[in-house]
Amino acid sequence: MSRARVWLASTSPRRQAVLRQLGIAFEVLAPQVDEEAIGAATPEQLALARARAKARDAARRVDEGFVIGADTVVALDGEVLGKPSDAAEAVRMLERLSGRRHTVVTGVCIVRRPDGREHAYTERSEVEFTALDRATAAAYAATGEPLDKAGAYAVQGLGAAFVRRIEGSFYAVVGLPAASLVEALREMGWTGFLADAARAGARGR
Repeated sequence: MSRARVWLASTSPRRQAVLRQLGIAFEVLAPQVDEEAIGAATPEQLALARARAKARDAARRVDEGFVIGADTVVALDGEVLGKPSDAAEAVRMLERLSGRRHTVVTGVCIVRRPDGREHAYTERSEVEFTALDRATAAAYAATGEPLDKAGAYAVQGLGAAFVRRIEGSFYAVVGLPAASLVEALREMGWTGFLADAARAGARGR
């Protein structure tokens, strides 16, 4: 399985950027899943259920390889904060996060084809926000960056200005935990880490 393809069951530019940073050669296979129709009792269960649904859906269209599904959930006091529907809702979310700690849970599911073996887990991070006034929250919302992000901010973008501290994986907050993902892939028999990057480097010389 060392040369098997890696497939990402996500169209998220942030998750794709993490895989590229790791030097992992991959192809995108958009999942056909209604995330909003999936429910769960806790943020961890929700992130895991959505990640599994994405990975399993994409894996049905793959003959061989490793299919990665992921989902990131932002929760404040146990309440899940989804993607804001508009700028006004983004401002309300940001005001709720202002000066407080919240939880970010990323669920990951890897499906290996053709045998269908699965490895699924969650990674939890605690994020502390700076205090935001309404004008700052509104100005950030007006950039458009928060509108397709759970919790209404992007830690890898302009939203980094509001993140005072992270306890846990920065990349899990971005949307794909780098270290644990590589570890999980290797446990499942994938040996492409660094080999993919080395081959890409050789082609570039």
